[in-house]
Amino acid sequence: MRAANGEVRAHFRALADWLAETPADRVAEKRREADLLFHRVGITFAVYGDEAGAERLIPFDTIPRVIPRAEWNKLAAGLVQRVSALNRFLHDIYHGQEILKAGVIPAEQVLTNEAYQVAMLGLDLPNQVYSHIAGIDLVRNEDAKYYVLEDNLRTPSGVSYMLENRKMMMRLFPELFARQHVHPVEHYPGLLLETLRASAPPQARDPVVAVLTPGQHNSAYFEHAFLAQQMGVELVEGMDLFVKDSYLHMRTTGGPQRVDVIYRRVDWT
Repeated sequence: MRAANGEVRAHFRALADWLAETPADRVAEKRREADLLFHRVGITFAVYGDEAGAERLIPFDTIPRVIPRAEWNKLAAGLVQRVSALNRFLHDIYHGQEILKAGVIPAEQVLTNEAYQVAMLGLDLPNQVYSHIAGIDLVRNEDAKYYVLEDNLRTPSGVSYMLENRKMMMRLFPELFARQHVHPVEHYPGLLLETLRASAPPQARDPVVAVLTPGQHNSAYFEHAFLAQQMGVELVEGMDLFVKDSYLHMRTTGGPQRVDVIYRRVDWT
C-alpha cells in the first residue's frame, strides 16, 4: 500500500482513505462475521496429510490487494500467452514433436515421463486445447515484478474461494466498492461453462456438461459442488456414470442422460 518513503501509492489511495475513516472495531467485527458466515455456508477446505484432518476456513483478508488496471492488463496478456504456449507444447509432443526434434527439450524428459500418454499420439482435440482450465501460480517479488511459481494444468482448484471472497467483501463493505471501479468476477462460471461446451464433439448440438467429483471427502468438494451449481450442471461421481452404445451416460432422477463433456475434478495419479 505504501512506497518506501511511506507515501500511499496512487492506486491504494481510495482504500487508504476508507481505512482511515473506518473504526478498527468495525473491521474486526466484520472479520468475525465473515468467519461465522463461512462456517454456516460450509466454505471450507481440508489439507492432505494433516493428521488432525480438520476442515479449515478459506483464507480471507479484509484488506484487499489492489492491482491497477494497467498492471492487470499486462498480467492478463502474459497469462493468455503462457496458456496458449502450454497448449501448443502439448499438441506438439503428441503430433509432430518439433520441439523435441529441435532439441529445445530433451526427448527423454517427455517420452519417458509417467504422465506421457502414448494413447494420445495423433489424437486431434477440439480447438487443439489440452488444458481448458489452468491455474497459474504467481508471486510478486521485491523487485515489484510477477513471477510464475508453477503451472497447474491437471485439476487446479481455488477459484470458488476467490468468488466467495469477493461476494463476502461486497456484503460486508458495500461502501468500499461503491467508491471504486472494481473489475467484476461473478461471470466466471458462465465463462467456464462456455469453455467446457466448446470442447464437446462437433456432433453435439446442445452439449451436456457434468462435473466429476471423487465425493464429499475430497479437500475441494465445496468447489466441485459450487461450480456445478453455478453452471447449472450435474455433479456426479464415478458410480453415477456408465457407457451405453459407445456413449457416456449419467444416472439422473429423470433416467439416463447422455454426457458430452466431463469436467474432471478427480486428482491425477
